[in-house]
Amino acid sequence: MVQGFSREPGTHGPLTKVSPEGQRKITRWAAAVALGGFLFGFDTGVVSGALLYVKQDFGLNSFEQGSVVSVLLIGAVIGATSAGRLSEGLGRRKALGTIGVVFIIGTAIASTANGYLMLLAGRVVLGLAVGAASATVPVYLSEISPTMIRGRLLTMNQLMITLGILIAYLVNLAFASSEMWRAMFAVGAVPAALMVAATVWFLPESPQWLISHGQADRARRGIASVTDRATADALVARAQDRIAAERRKEEERKENSGPGDRGARKLFTPDVRPALVVGLTLAAVQQFGGINTIIYYAPTIIQQTGLNASNSIFYSVFIGVINLVMTLAAIRLVDRAGRRIMVLVSLALMAVSIFMLGLAFVVGMNSVLTLLFMVIYIAAYAGGLGPVFWTLLGEIFPPSVRAEGSSVATAVNWVSNFVVSLAFLPVASAIGQGETFWIFAGICVVAFFFVGRYLPETKGRDPEQIEAALQSRFGRESGRRATHAS
Repeated sequence: MVQGFSREPGTHGPLTKVSPEGQRKITRWAAAVALGGFLFGFDTGVVSGALLYVKQDFGLNSFEQGSVVSVLLIGAVIGATSAGRLSEGLGRRKALGTIGVVFIIGTAIASTANGYLMLLAGRVVLGLAVGAASATVPVYLSEISPTMIRGRLLTMNQLMITLGILIAYLVNLAFASSEMWRAMFAVGAVPAALMVAATVWFLPESPQWLISHGQADRARRGIASVTDRATADALVARAQDRIAAERRKEEERKENSGPGDRGARKLFTPDVRPALVVGLTLAAVQQFGGINTIIYYAPTIIQQTGLNASNSIFYSVFIGVINLVMTLAAIRLVDRAGRRIMVLVSLALMAVSIFMLGLAFVVGMNSVLTLLFMVIYIAAYAGGLGPVFWTLLGEIFPPSVRAEGSSVATAVNWVSNFVVSLAFLPVASAIGQGETFWIFAGICVVAFFFVGRYLPETKGRDPEQIEAALQSRFGRESGRRATHAS
């Protein structure tokens, strides 16, 4: 649970592995935590179908339609930037429960909206919850995951995001004939209530958080419930040693740089800066690669190929299925193939497929080919960059700044999401939809070379090894020595 099941304090020997029953228990916890990811996916996906009918009921113009989609992202930026402080202050479990309550409030406002402004308000509140969940869930999952299955459990976040998107598409399809867009939004209250219930009756607190807040005995009992007492003692001792070392290092930094070097400023220290650069770049690339133009506007894009609204929603469900299936494949691969190679292959396929999607619009290919290129693009994203980004977000930052690092990277992800989703329709109107997709293809190519140069493999490595590998990638001599020592 405290990262590092695979290593004893001060040695290179393996600790006793988690029993199969212990792994199943941790997996159930992870599934409950990842309900935050499910709601992330549901509330970002449900608007794609609801928008087709909301615009008729409220008489929305193109700007107002875009704002109903993108205003959630403004809330998400605020929620993501606040999540680190929330989860550090309350603990991961209570923070997740609080986020679930905010989901319920936002759902109630959106589903009962009597006009455009009230709907916007509901979407902002939902955005606060979505952003906070997207920053909190990877941290929580990382801190309850043994090293040997850490990639699989962190990838569960993306699985639940894609499942949430698929369920949103199915809910849209179920209510499409009756045009009940309020019911589409209202369904989101069910998983939100389940998440709140899980935090009250089922989920444990993160051992990492407990130890760092002087509650080592509680952490020890939690770890022992899935391993044994000796393993729990060793892991708690190792975490205490690491926390003490990080605090000593922080005190030295304060002495050298003065009292201003606190909070998020720790992210800019030389030891953490490479992780920050990689995290922020991947956060931006995940959105500027074009994925959410497909997720948010799939029915609208498909409708432009000549299909009616109901058929557009039906085919968007098919896209959601492909998204889910490829995420399941990624979960099986992430702890075998490794994170780095999956991201590289994903970016290469995304670049080719979205270039071809753009070509399909430029030369007027038929709807079958257009759908094919969309499906290949979604498969490439869901089989690599989509889930692996969230895995890396829980791995690349040192434990002492993991919550802050995840919060800042997630905020950049949502800002990028906002910019892309708001700009997509106006840019497509100005230069052409196909040409806009070519811009996304170019970004994927640039990202491919960035990943090849700066992203190390994190599979099976503990935080110290990951930090050393990042330092080495950025050409720091101390990083190369640390890598050699490890």
